[in-house]
Amino acid sequence: MIVLPATPRSVPLLRRLAQALARSRQLSDTAEEALTVIVTELATNAVLHSGSPDLAVLFEADDASLTVTVRDGGHWRARPAPRCEGADMDAAFGRGLALVDAYSVDTSVRRSAEGTVVRAVVAL
Repeated sequence: MIVLPATPRSVPLLRRLAQALARSRQLSDTAEEALTVIVTELATNAVLHSGSPDLAVLFEADDASLTVTVRDGGHWRARPAPRCEGADMDAAFGRGLALVDAYSVDTSVRRSAEGTVVRAVVAL
C-alpha cells in the first residue's frame, strides 16, 4: 500500500507508478491504459472532493485481474443536485467515475465515518 498526501502532486506520481507496474507485469496496452486512467481518476477524486489529508492506494494482481483500491480519510459531501450548466456538456472534468466504470469489470464505493474506499477491477 502506498500512502501519499492528498495533493495534486500525488496524482501524476501515482499514474507513473501504475504505468511502471503495468510494464513490469507485461500487461497489454489496453490493460495499462485502463489501470492508469482508473488510478488517475480515483486519486483525483480523492484530492478534489474528500478533504482528506492523505490517500492510500493498493494494487493487487492475480492471473485474471488487477484490483486498484483507493482509500481516503475524508468526509465527502453529496452534491444537492447534478450540475446542469451549459458549459458542463463539454467539460474536461466530471466524468471520473463513469470512466472508471467503463475501464473496469467491477467497481465498488464504500463510504463510512472513517472515509471512502473505492475499488476497481481490471480484467487482464
